[in-house]
Amino acid sequence: MTNTDHGADGVTKVAELMSEAGLCMFTTVGRDGHLISRPMALQEAEFDGDLWFFAAHDSRKVRDIAANPTVNVSFQSGEGWVSLSGTAAVVENDTKAEELWNTRAVAWFEKNPDSREVALIHVAAEGAEYWSTPGSKVSNLLAYAKAKITNERPDLGEHEVVELELPHTSTD
Repeated sequence: MTNTDHGADGVTKVAELMSEAGLCMFTTVGRDGHLISRPMALQEAEFDGDLWFFAAHDSRKVRDIAANPTVNVSFQSGEGWVSLSGTAAVVENDTKAEELWNTRAVAWFEKNPDSREVALIHVAAEGAEYWSTPGSKVSNLLAYAKAKITNERPDLGEHEVVELELPHTSTD
């Protein structure tokens, strides 16, 4: 059963699941209309409606965002999954880039965050959906086995659609 959450509890759950994951699949719409996903490292753990990423300025994802800013960012952690939709923009904000620069970014880029080779991507979240599966993989397998025996659907936790009406950070 899917519920729609309009409150802070849904936002809190989305933030919790995303911070546990850290890595995500970042999906853009290619110039030919096909969806293209690639792994990315989230640069800011505290979710306030904005997500931040670093990318190579000459990368395909940067070109895709310029042509069509609609993106999806999906996360998977031991506790569940999040699918977040939003609008992306490549921004020039040296202060924000310096604030976010960390060991994850250093692992991918030889240059500093103020280099023209490094792009800062901002995603303004518009909506999210999560599936929360508390418990271990073993307990989830037991839920599937029980469902098979009882001919009932397995209880694998919560599923919520979260409407995100959050104030977004200025990208200036």
